[in-house]
Amino acid sequence: MGTYPRLPCRTVLVFLFMQVLFYGASVSSYISATNESDIRGSQALYDCDQCHHTKEQDIFLTRVHSSPDEKDIDIIATYSDASGHFQLARLKMRDLSDSWIWENPTNENNEHQTRSQELVESFPTDSRFKDTSKLSVGEKISKENRVKSTHSLSLTPMKIKRRMMRQERRKARAAVLVQQDKETENHIVSAAVERSEGFHTTKKGKYSIWRVEYENPNSDSTLKLMRDQIIMAKAYSNIAKSMNKTVLYSVLVKHFKESEQAIGEANSDAELQPGAFDQAKAMGHILSEAKDQLYDCPLVARKLRATLQSMEDNVNVQRKRSAFLIQLAAKTVPRQLHCLPLQLAADYYLQGYHKKGSLDDQKIEDPSLYHYAIFSDNVLATSVVVNSTVQNAKDPEKQVFHIVTDKLNFAAMRMWFLVNPPANATIEVQNIDDFKWLNSSYCSVLRQLESARIKEYYFKANNPSSLSAGSDNLKYRNPKYLSMLNHLRFYLPEVYPKLNKVLFLDDDIVVQKDLTPLWSVDLKGMVNGAVETCKESFHRFDKYLNFSNPLISKNFSPKACGWAFGMNMFDLIEWKKRNITGIYHRWQDMNEDRTLWKLGTLPPGLITFYNLTYPLDRGWHVLGLGYDPALNLTEIENAAVIHYNGNYKPWLNLAVSKYQSYWSRYVMFDNPYIRVCNLS
Repeated sequence: MGTYPRLPCRTVLVFLFMQVLFYGASVSSYISATNESDIRGSQALYDCDQCHHTKEQDIFLTRVHSSPDEKDIDIIATYSDASGHFQLARLKMRDLSDSWIWENPTNENNEHQTRSQELVESFPTDSRFKDTSKLSVGEKISKENRVKSTHSLSLTPMKIKRRMMRQERRKARAAVLVQQDKETENHIVSAAVERSEGFHTTKKGKYSIWRVEYENPNSDSTLKLMRDQIIMAKAYSNIAKSMNKTVLYSVLVKHFKESEQAIGEANSDAELQPGAFDQAKAMGHILSEAKDQLYDCPLVARKLRATLQSMEDNVNVQRKRSAFLIQLAAKTVPRQLHCLPLQLAADYYLQGYHKKGSLDDQKIEDPSLYHYAIFSDNVLATSVVVNSTVQNAKDPEKQVFHIVTDKLNFAAMRMWFLVNPPANATIEVQNIDDFKWLNSSYCSVLRQLESARIKEYYFKANNPSSLSAGSDNLKYRNPKYLSMLNHLRFYLPEVYPKLNKVLFLDDDIVVQKDLTPLWSVDLKGMVNGAVETCKESFHRFDKYLNFSNPLISKNFSPKACGWAFGMNMFDLIEWKKRNITGIYHRWQDMNEDRTLWKLGTLPPGLITFYNLTYPLDRGWHVLGLGYDPALNLTEIENAAVIHYNGNYKPWLNLAVSKYQSYWSRYVMFDNPYIRVCNLS
């Protein structure tokens, strides 16, 4: 550490580790203004930190040599090296930088400390300053000239500018380092977030997710290996049998059967039996011997190809059986649902409810009220539709429900609503068999159902010998297509001749909001108000209609957007003007051979109401709860009507469990009929 030379006023102070003596004559107190301006002018040539030391030395040399009478001063100072030992150094005044300041001996002690600190920070650490020679005594230097000269050099504008530039460079460098630290931190945070998103806290078969020991990432490797070994063992056993290698054949058969027993119904290595790994090792040795004896690349390839073909055939058979069983489970009436109409029908006649008269016709035919049409043979499902609609209606007394069912379920349906009438709402239950105008001479569908071709298609199905053989077009053999309840929606003006508007509801829907605003929606002269179901290329006309037929391709666009039956507002006045029922009959007659579309009501509905459908807001009707388990729950909760279209109806065990609560909340589980039939 360097120290400033001091010239005491009265006596020379002797320090513990330093004695500074000055040699030479008095320094001239005058520095030529011309030389000073030359020095300042030369400072502009240096504009980098690497040149500072050379620049300062050149300034001092210029200053010293500018006057032939000026003599340099020897300065000896002490400092501590890197090891902590004190060293002595000798240097000339011309070697000092401008940051060295000669101290005024009249200043106070605190000023001395401040300037001393500045000198320490600017002291050069170059090795050329090291000198172990002893200190010598020098003469005093005029303090006035020294202070004047040092202040004139240290306060030059160029030096101030250099210091400011140096500070700016330091700040810029610090900002760069801070930015790099922020980028590194952001990268680390992003990586942590990405890793946390892919981390599943649920660990199957573990009691605590926090006790996750090291696991082999290929945790099912043994199971996969054993399955591959079984396939190869079967292939080699066939080859061994064809080559009369009976011993090898027997060994292979024995081992792959033991491997199958060891695997059992395991789906991971953790579920394998304890001796499975040893069995895999033994199988590996047998396969190695079989490969040495039997391996022939073309022959093994043919065997594996035959095995693959056999597995594909088995998969197709199982897929057809699965489709048939799903349809069977979806359309077969469960015992509990069969119990409910039986109990209701028995009490309907035993307790004399069949003798009660009909309701007042004033509300039933009043066009100023809100009328709903429900065509169903399911008592429980119909009760949920009515209950959910009434409970969410602002004016229940203005709600009128027109329920049409078949002869088999008429007594049960009427009994249910006589015993459990919804609050202030009006219920009308009708029997479809009472509509005498609905006969085969008027209705095209009834006429077709009486044909031998339809009977063959539905009831014989080409005499299939197995379930899988009769599963072709199984979807269109649904019994509901044989029921006129499904086609009655095309005869609404005939069923309700005195009404102007009717809101049609399927029995597999749930109402979650007040539906009365639908009657004030302007349909813009259209007949049908419905929610469109097309998204991108899905649910457009080409999915439902046969556009290879010229009758379809000439009259309709394959990209036209489809819509859904289930919640439809029908303007019966426009219906009558445009003769919608006549259009439906004409297209049904042209499709008697089922070449335009398969059986069902949606394809003829798309044709009949083509360019006559007004698209409602999607929030009114959300579909897919009967087949799609990945629907947005927020959309479901915000929808006015949710629709369980598909096979997974909410009253079946097939139902998607997370959607069942929306339906079951409107079931009257405390009802004695439901309790007797164990419906839960």
